[in-house]
Amino acid sequence: MKNRQQFVAKAVALVLLLAGSVMFILPFWTSVMISLKTPTEIARSDSWSIPKEPTLANYQEVLTNPNVSFPAFFKNTLLIAVMTTLGVVMSSSMVAYGFARLRFLGRDRLFALFLATMMLPGIVTQIPTYLLFKELRWVNTVLPLIVPAFFGGGAFNVFLLRQFFMNLPRELDEAALIDGANHFTIFRKIILPLSTPALVTVGLFCFVGNWRDFMGPLIYLNDSDKQTLELGLATYNSLKVQEWHLIMAGSVLVIVPLIIIFFLGQKSFVKGISMSGLK
Repeated sequence: MKNRQQFVAKAVALVLLLAGSVMFILPFWTSVMISLKTPTEIARSDSWSIPKEPTLANYQEVLTNPNVSFPAFFKNTLLIAVMTTLGVVMSSSMVAYGFARLRFLGRDRLFALFLATMMLPGIVTQIPTYLLFKELRWVNTVLPLIVPAFFGGGAFNVFLLRQFFMNLPRELDEAALIDGANHFTIFRKIILPLSTPALVTVGLFCFVGNWRDFMGPLIYLNDSDKQTLELGLATYNSLKVQEWHLIMAGSVLVIVPLIIIFFLGQKSFVKGISMSGLK
């Protein structure tokens, strides 16, 4: 009886997982299928059906469009995403180490206050932040999108890394201190090498967030040659209204790098989430 209940429970869970997977995969599948079709075939077939004569001409037309330079947008987006990710991983890991491994007066209260900043909507600080960067003459440069990442790394990222660091044995710190190591050495040679899954998780979150960021580049980047993929895709969509084969080709080009990166870091991502207590 017990085995039968376990079998039914696993079967139900499997069906729900499959249904959820189909719901998430179907939009991307539809985009890919449309991007491989000609306008004539799109009009005669279902959106999600496999094209009878697949073509890459749509992608070629998107990449060679003289009005919207996707290769330049890709370079700009990659620069912002990589630099921001490096800054967030570096700064958030340092802050998390202080909250997790150091003992000082008011640590827990300060951490609670730090987490409370997550409750503050970004729209509240948007105008003051813009005025600050305007005074620094950083508007129409990538600096407002990159430099803040090197100062704190964000409350959520610090929280995730702190939870991971607290699961590491403190005996490692004590042994290193006895051997004459300082906290920076412990952080660099002991904590960071053992925290690869959590660091990869934070890096993935940050990279994806900055790759798909629309509002930040829209506010701070004015020149077309400095724009990112999201802005370029929005511009391209406005130029190619109802030309769905081209619009979907552009959308697939934007999302494919994220899928590749996610699959490359999938194991570390899952391990980092489970070991940081967020599962």
